[in-house]
Order: sequence, then structure tokens, then C-alpha cells
Amino acid sequence: MTYDTGFVRHGSNSREVFDAARVEEELRIIRNDLNCNAVQLVGGDPERLEIAAGFAAELGMEVWFSPYPLEQTTDQILDLFTDCAERAERLRVAGADIVFVAGVELSVMNRGFIDGDGVNARLSTLLATAEGRAERLAGVSRRLNAFLAEAVTAVREYFRGPVSYAAIQFEAVDWDPFDVVTVELIRSAAVADIFRSGVRTLVAQSSKPVAITGFGAATWRGAGDLAPRSMEIIENDPETGAPTRLSDVVERDEAGQAGYLGELLAIFDSEGVDSAFVFLFALDNLPHRPDGDPRDDLDLASFGIVKVLEERTGSSYPGMPWEPKAAFAAVAEFYAQG
Repeated sequence: MTYDTGFVRHGSNSREVFDAARVEEELRIIRNDLNCNAVQLVGGDPERLEIAAGFAAELGMEVWFSPYPLEQTTDQILDLFTDCAERAERLRVAGADIVFVAGVELSVMNRGFIDGDGVNARLSTLLATAEGRAERLAGVSRRLNAFLAEAVTAVREYFRGPVSYAAIQFEAVDWDPFDVVTVELIRSAAVADIFRSGVRTLVAQSSKPVAITGFGAATWRGAGDLAPRSMEIIENDPETGAPTRLSDVVERDEAGQAGYLGELLAIFDSEGVDSAFVFLFALDNLPHRPDGDPRDDLDLASFGIVKVLEERTGSSYPGMPWEPKAAFAAVAEFYAQG
């Protein structure tokens, strides 16, 4: 399971309140009720990541310590990684089972690899025309791999455990410096017919353990068909970037989200994937608003397997500000099978 400690963009944290008691209880639920033996902790605040990692380690989970820089320069990314590597090593020495993830989708999420201000602009630059696309992709891969070689060296100065990187496939990562091959792999309708064979090939071609991260779908009908883009129905504040409402009226489909996750988990398991991290437990900045304008119900665009409530708590887990979706039970059932 992937757990969000708060994404930091331009100094603003997507998870405004970080209540340590709530974090500890949610990780306990992930371990005991969702039957997860590993958790990927993502976010941009090193202290939050360390706190959450400590709780997860106490629960006996394998911890994937995953700093997730956004809109940062390469120098800023290196500073974040070394800070987090020191924290992860302290926990490892104390007995925690930790994998350090040196970033997620760095080429599109940050500056210095693709021209453009923001993710959409970078993707437009990269994929704009077929002419020259192969050369552009090769250039991105070259720049990213040069940086990752530097980053892994910096991380290993402080952290003595296994290291990975959560890659997009087009980044063509050189996996030699890493201990685990980790890929963000999301099925859409466009690749559904070749998805299983693609997973099989990925595992067969790797001499190292393969982990899958980043997979999931939003909670509106049809989201699974557009899964990598199913959050694009969110409209954001032009100044702060904070989500404000949905661009269209969509229908809630919790069963569809649950079915999508169940199918992908079954594929990863049967094709020999070593670890699979559902994206994700909850997104606090996409709350469930069942009353009023349906475009205000931001949870419809959330990949979270629980729906976050505003200014109230749920009944399934008293004291927790959310209610499980159908995907919660689907994930729990799958992992219960071992």
C-alpha cells in the first residue's frame, strides 16, 4: 500500500495537518485490516516520512522510504535525498526493514530533464510531434540516468540498505546502480490487451526483483479506461495549484475502482512481480462532498481507497476522518490470500 504523508509543491503541503496519532492508527489499519506487509511512504517532508516510517517499522512492515520531490531542481532533489537517506539509515540501524526509493517519475515531475514549466508543459514538449520524438526521449533518458547515478552515490554515502527508483517506462532507466527494479505501471484501455504480457516481459527481462508502484484508478465510472489520466478532471486554483472542483459531472463507481485494483493485483501476482503497492490509501486534499454540486465532490477524482470526510469522522473506524470505499475490502481480501 502507498501512504501519502503530504506532497510539497512550491512550499505548500497537500496534507495540511499531519496528526501523528492518526498516522499511526492508519498504518495499523493498513497492516492489520488490509493485510499489507509492506508500505510505500511518499511525500516531500523528511520529518514526516521519518515519523511514519518509525510507526510502520514498529508494526513489522517493510518500509519503502520514498521522498517525492515536485518542481525541484536537481540540487534541491539531492539535498532532499541525502536528508532522507540519513533518516532512513537511522531506522535501518535500529532494526527496520527499509528500501530507499530515490524519487518517483523525476523527469516529468521536476525541473532539469525536460523543457517546460509544469508536468503538462513537459509532456507536451516531449510528445508534441512524432518527428524527433525518439531523439527527445533518448535525451531525457540520458540526462535522467546521469542524475540518478549521482543521486545513488549520494544516497549510499548515508544509507546502507537496498535502493530503488520508481520509473516511468519511457525513462529507460539504467538499473545497474539499483537493487530493485521499480516501475510505475498503470493499465488503461489503450494497453489492456497487452498489459499482462508486458508485465511478464518486464519480470522475465530483469535479473533483479521487480516492484510495481503507482497503479490505481479514480472513483468515477470509466476512470479505469483512462487510469493514468483519470485525475485530469480536477480543476486547480491557478495561483496555488490546489484542487478546487471537477471539470465535469461524473458518476461514482466504487465497484469499478475495486474491480480494477483486484484485476491488476491478480496479474502482478501471477506474473511474478515481487512487490506491488496500490496507489493509494487516502488523499486528504480530495475530500468526499456528497451534497450539493456533484462537481465539488473531489473524491470522485481520487485514487484513494477511502473517502476523506470534511469536519467529521466516519462510523466504520470511529475517530478516523474517512470511510472505506469498496476498493478497501477488495484490497484486504486479495492480500489476505497471502
